[in-house]
Amino acid sequence: MKAKVAALVTSPETVLEDYDRLFDLAGLTDSLDRSRETIIKDNISWHFHFPGANTTPWQLEAVIRKLQGWATEKITCVENDTVVNNAFKGARLNNFPKILDSYGIEAKYTFKPEDITWFDYKPKADMLVLGDLFPEGVHIPEYFVGKNIVHLPTVKTHIYTTTTCSMKNAFGGLLNRRRHYCHSVIHETLVDLLAIQKEIHPGIFAIADGTTCGNGPGPRTMYPEVKNLILASNDCVALDAVASKVMGFDPMQLPYIRLAHDRGLGVGDPADIEIVGETAVGSWNFGFDVGDNMASRVGDVLWFGPLKSLQKLFFHTPAVYGFIFGSFAYHDHVWFPTIGSSRVKKWMKSEWGQLFERYDQGPLGKG
Repeated sequence: MKAKVAALVTSPETVLEDYDRLFDLAGLTDSLDRSRETIIKDNISWHFHFPGANTTPWQLEAVIRKLQGWATEKITCVENDTVVNNAFKGARLNNFPKILDSYGIEAKYTFKPEDITWFDYKPKADMLVLGDLFPEGVHIPEYFVGKNIVHLPTVKTHIYTTTTCSMKNAFGGLLNRRRHYCHSVIHETLVDLLAIQKEIHPGIFAIADGTTCGNGPGPRTMYPEVKNLILASNDCVALDAVASKVMGFDPMQLPYIRLAHDRGLGVGDPADIEIVGETAVGSWNFGFDVGDNMASRVGDVLWFGPLKSLQKLFFHTPAVYGFIFGSFAYHDHVWFPTIGSSRVKKWMKSEWGQLFERYDQGPLGKG
């Protein structure tokens, strides 16, 4: 069975119109249940504005415009906090509140009990690892159950999964702050989470923004690269496979894609994926390389290397706060001021950077 992924080349002048065409090519509204509420799950990989790391404002605005013209039920945008990310700050610095307020979309935060409560969910599907990690049940947001979900990832590399796109976006939504328990089995975790999503969501759709992609030790310490690409599909595995192939990797050599394909959760083999729209995207190769940073070197030792057997001592006890503080101090107060900010300033001079600045005044479609 073939899967379909829509791909288009876009520009800052036409991006909202191009996204609308992309949604039609990929069948966004046909993939969702109109009688159910819809969650827009954005992607805040870092609470700074860092090109390639986070959902773009035009990506968020475009999907809201499309859904509001179709939906009969409520639409909300869900944002998640992590132990090293501040969701409020991330949303503000990436211009999300201006867009959400202008279109009347409520933002819900997974860490605010008044917004979302959590419960222990017992998956029907056989779990690869989450059943062992969380024998009492996988702690997920009650609010997600029974609602459509639309993921808004970006096209980027990742130090632990090589590439990251729509499947990884669920890692920041369905799992709570104990998600670091899963890093040593991250590929299997993403497959388990997709299986859970197929049980709890009546409709799943994903939109990947590659207008600026992230190359290097992602999801934060990357090199932003303008590529003018947008992708969409109702098959998260196929979308991630195309994004990975475009970045220069063999999708079936990436365990999270291969495992999901083998378990029938989607199509990961590019030979069985039809690209519609800009069909030439199927032969693109950006030649990306992940490389290493401080976090990946620590992970290589503690999650995947010689000290793996001691990871519960490091990450399931209060000792984890030392690693959290170290990550926060390094990324926010060393790397970003000395390296990251200069990459952002350079990107802000591009046409996409100029478009981002326009969002300081509010969404384009309301101008």
